[in-house]
Amino acid sequence: MENIDLEMIDVFKAISNETRLKILKLLKEPEVNFGYENTKVPEAKPSEVGVCVGQITEKIDMNQSTMSQYLSMMAKAGLLIPTRMGKWTYYRRNEEKIQQISRYLSTEI
Repeated sequence: MENIDLEMIDVFKAISNETRLKILKLLKEPEVNFGYENTKVPEAKPSEVGVCVGQITEKIDMNQSTMSQYLSMMAKAGLLIPTRMGKWTYYRRNEEKIQQISRYLSTEI
């Protein structure tokens, strides 16, 4: 099996959960779904650095531990890009990876 296929297995595992898929959808338009200002670092615009874990947790209504596991899994699969600012971690979509997945689906499957 090719490396790209193995990589895609991790991606598909990460998005095979309804909540994780919802997170990706919400992060597609962070300002619309979370507002234009981050609650912890106002100078960090959601479209540039991402959305704070706490904001995502609040929007999804889930405990912080489970949310952190979900976000970590999605970051390891390359779907999200984490950015650390002080004691807060922000997540944004990896649009390049999402385009790669789209190309993979249209050409390989």
